[in-house]
Amino acid sequence: MSIFLLFLLITTSCTLASGQGTRVGFYSKSCPRAEYIVSAAVRSAVQSNPTIAPGILRMHFHDCFVNGCDASLLINGANTEKAALPNSLLRGFEVIDDAKKKIEAICPGVVSCADILALAARDSVVLTKGISWSVPTGRRDGLVSLASQASILPGPRDSVTAQKNLFRTKGLNTQDLVTLVGGHTIGTAACVVFSYRLQNFTSNGGPDPSINPTFLAQLRRLCPPGGNVFNRVALDDGSERRFDNSFFNNLRAGKGVLESDQVLWGDASTRGIVQSFLGTKGSARFNAQFRRSMVKMSNIQLKTGKAGEIRRVCTAFNK
Repeated sequence: MSIFLLFLLITTSCTLASGQGTRVGFYSKSCPRAEYIVSAAVRSAVQSNPTIAPGILRMHFHDCFVNGCDASLLINGANTEKAALPNSLLRGFEVIDDAKKKIEAICPGVVSCADILALAARDSVVLTKGISWSVPTGRRDGLVSLASQASILPGPRDSVTAQKNLFRTKGLNTQDLVTLVGGHTIGTAACVVFSYRLQNFTSNGGPDPSINPTFLAQLRRLCPPGGNVFNRVALDDGSERRFDNSFFNNLRAGKGVLESDQVLWGDASTRGIVQSFLGTKGSARFNAQFRRSMVKMSNIQLKTGKAGEIRRVCTAFNK
């Protein structure tokens, strides 16, 4: 081994050990049971309530897109991110709190809430019969959480252009966009989020023409005019509890529930990526790309080293 290579290995090791960035196994010595505790907490919650899995995956996404992956979404308060309208229907916060409490009991002040959330998102995919990946850890928790900043989150009416522009500001490309939206293969949406598509969408009072007519009838039964706007509908019709590539098959068939999902099939710049995720070979491509895109997203605007803090509880800043 050359002297230069030896020097590089030593300096890289020291940099990672001091917390200047994320790496797999960051807590292997400081809190070796951390990942197991998170996994057990998520598993217990999902077994009791399967809707927790997609809730945690969405939570991680929403956290990362506002000030980076720093657990700012977990802070309680009237004017925090958690209180913002785009986050009002998220679920699973109590699972992160439970994991944090158990970790603090054995490794106080060591494991960040941001890392717990990133690990829990991975475990949520695994528990819905999806793929696993190694999660780099070493994030620190943020010191700011403002409801007003959540306004940048992607919306259900966003065009492909709007989505691409937002993802680009986070260092994510079009491939990452389509892949991460594929996380909608698990979970549901409330009628209030998409029912505007079912009637009076066009100038003559008709529905969104991109909706499959048979699926339109199904959605109208589930979300009738004057009905409960908080009724929930599977985002991946027929497979909302299994992480797979059927979501993309549904987009091809005009069965995307959210307008922002369905437009990925209608736009030339994203249709090819959707097509690449169809079928058996497409499933393997989607799984491989989802691993890469999740790690890439989880490193948005990192706070490491001496930035931020390690919270004692995830719902409040340290005093």
